[in-house]
Amino acid sequence: MPSYRFDKVFSPAEANELIPRLEVDIRELQIRAGEFRRHIAELAKLDPAARQLPLPQVIQRYPQLRESALQVAQVAEKIETYGCLLKDIDQGLVDFPWEMEEDRVVFLCWQFGEPAVIAWHPVDVGFAQRQPLPGAPKRYLN
Repeated sequence: MPSYRFDKVFSPAEANELIPRLEVDIRELQIRAGEFRRHIAELAKLDPAARQLPLPQVIQRYPQLRESALQVAQVAEKIETYGCLLKDIDQGLVDFPWEMEEDRVVFLCWQFGEPAVIAWHPVDVGFAQRQPLPGAPKRYLN
């Protein structure tokens, strides 16, 4: 099993302290990502040839799209400055490195809309394999 290193390791309480900030940031990120997708769809209607270009070229060619992509990136980077890892924008998935046991780091897992961090999963698997934290309400786990 590979060894992972993280700049910050959270306790469940520390991760939960970030939830109010993350709720605001994820909501903004989802709005910005939606705007970006709308710009892409509009561009595809106006310039069908743009569909054949790689996304970086399209973004470079169309300033409005470039600005929209920059806004998405800025919010995503802001979230990652907290020390957590943004895993999925649409689902609002965020992982927090947690030293579950001595020398065993796993991810605390939070999804936008959950009241707190209620689950964890090994670093080499994802959201679908998350396990409840002791005492966490299981109704949020699918």
